[in-house]
Formats: sequence, structure tokens, C-alpha cells
Amino acid sequence: MRFFVPTDLRVARHCVVDAGEALSGLGDSCLVVTGRNAARTCGALDDVRLVLNKERIYYAVYDHIAQNPTVASCMEAGQVAYQSGAKFILGIGGGSALDAAKAVAVFAANPYLSESDLYAYMWRNAPLPVVCVGTTAGTGSEVTPVSVLTNSVGRKQSIRDDLLYPALSLGDAQYTRSLPERFTCSCAVDAASHCIESFFSTQHTDISRMFALRGAAMLLPVFRKIRDDGVQALTAADRDTLYLASIYGGYAISVTGTAFPHAMGYFLTEQFDVPHGVACAVFLPAFLRHVSAVDEASARAFADGTGCTTEEWVALLRDVTPACSVQLTAEDVEALRPRFEGNRGLVRTPGTVTADDALGIVRELFM
Repeated sequence: MRFFVPTDLRVARHCVVDAGEALSGLGDSCLVVTGRNAARTCGALDDVRLVLNKERIYYAVYDHIAQNPTVASCMEAGQVAYQSGAKFILGIGGGSALDAAKAVAVFAANPYLSESDLYAYMWRNAPLPVVCVGTTAGTGSEVTPVSVLTNSVGRKQSIRDDLLYPALSLGDAQYTRSLPERFTCSCAVDAASHCIESFFSTQHTDISRMFALRGAAMLLPVFRKIRDDGVQALTAADRDTLYLASIYGGYAISVTGTAFPHAMGYFLTEQFDVPHGVACAVFLPAFLRHVSAVDEASARAFADGTGCTTEEWVALLRDVTPACSVQLTAEDVEALRPRFEGNRGLVRTPGTVTADDALGIVRELFM
């Protein structure tokens, strides 16, 4: 097996304002990459400003990162970083901002890089160091070498390289308390998707399964509370649990990548603006039933390790996943065929999952 995650991860209350020495070690200037509102609303941007000012680290702020960040916005931010002389990139937010920060780090070090060169990994210089300040509990981007971007034709396309592992990741679950209820659930089921898909992946190792199982088991009681009492009933301890579970899921997929729920969910986000976590989670029941049929031993191990059967997981996920009201025609479904043929997410799924199988699942859910 191989396990390589060189990120300095710190998860604790006030870990951002306490990280001055680590930040100073990365350089005397940075570009802060974030979205318009969330980092301000939750207090993370204020904490980042506080510690950067205290350490006398010069910084500029690029706050034009949207959900499902585009390559174009990352190129623009990279130019800002390059022209301001940034020594490192500091991303604040959920997966969108953190994934964007990784791509910005590439463009900042390679200011004349084109989109095609980005995806061809024609990087003359190594990316700048990246610091991640997580404000959601779902993606696990804080500990992965992956950046998922929307390319110039509107398709999600990722880059993955060990050079993209963040140098430092700071997680204070207090920042997640300001998230809207629907977004809290979407992030939580994204974390579940990572844990479940990774556990059953054909690329799994003993270590990846350890993280995946731990993350999934931690999510269960919180999911049951959400089902029974609603998101408003979540305590600070529950928020901590969700955040830690998302980190465990990130560690798991850093080894295995994801399987067919992620591969199949991208079109829902691209074409219908379905939140990423929801877009993946709607396919989890079909995934769980498929892997339970083709890999009974792993299904038993997952059920024993989490204390929850496949059907109990299916019912619980349906209860906590926000609604996905998408309707497709037969022509819409067939148009998806090219993206499922030879798809790596389908290949990493146990058993044989063909494009026809994938289209059949889409028909069942959305026609």
C-alpha cells in the first residue's frame, strides 16, 4: 500500500489565530482566495486577517470564487498573486474555494500557463504553497491533492498531483455553524459519499478503509439526529463530528479517488445547479445496493464496522439528502452516454458497471 499526505493538519478551536508561526514560515506575503460572503459571515476571514496582520504578512484578497470555480477565475487570481509577489496562497471556504486555491497556486507560479497546459500538467514551476482554512464539513479538500474545476466548456474536470497537497490546513468547526440547513446537509452527504465510495473502491487499501470506516461511523449518529430533530438540533460537538468525518473521508479518497456516484453526479451540477453533495448522494442508494450484490464480504465488513445494514444506510441517506427535483427525457439521458463510457469512477466501482448500467440508474431516478 501507499499512503502519502504531507499536509500539516490542525483541527481545534481558534487554530487559525494560533497558526502565526506556521504561516510566517511560508513567507511574508500571500493571496487570500475566497468567495464573496461565506468567509466573512462565519468569521474565518476576520480571523485570517487578524493573524496575518499580527505576523506582518502582507496580503491581498481575491473574493471572486463562486461555487464550482472556473479555470478562468483561477487564472485571474493567479495573475493577482503573481503581480502582488505572493509567496503562498491561502484559501478560505468549502471545497470550491480550497480547490480553487490549489489551481491558483499553479497559475501564480506559472503566470503564462494556458488551460490546456494546466490539464496537461505542463507546469514549469512547482505550485506555490497552499494553506486551507475549511469552513464547511464535506469535501475533505484540506487533505487531498485534487482540484476540481469547471473548464471553459462548462464541464467539471480535475487536476491531481502530489504537489497540490496543502502545506497547512486549519479546521475550526465553529465556522460551519453559519451554514444554511440545506447546505449543511449537502456537505454532510458529500462526506458520506467519500467514505462509502472509498471503502468499496477497487483501489482501496487497509489504511484507506480505516479512514473510510471511521468517517462513516461518525456520521451515523449525526445523520440520525438530523433525520429525527432537524439540522437546528445540531450541537457544537455534532459540528465537530461532521468536520472530522469529512477529514477522514478526504484521507480515504486521497488514496482511492471516488467511484460512480461522483462520476454520475457531475452532470447534475453542471446542467441543473444541483449542489455537489446532493448530486453525488442521490446515487448512493444504487451504489450501495450494487456493491452489496457484487462484493458481499465488503458489504458485511462495512455493516459490521458502522453498525448499520445496507438497507438502513439507504433509508437514512434518503432521509437526510436534500431533494433533487430534476426531470429528464429519454433523449436527455442518452446524451449522457459519452461521459460514462470508460469513466474512471465507473472503473473504480467493484463488479462491472457499464455506460448502459449508468444510464439505467439515471432513468430510474430522473425520468
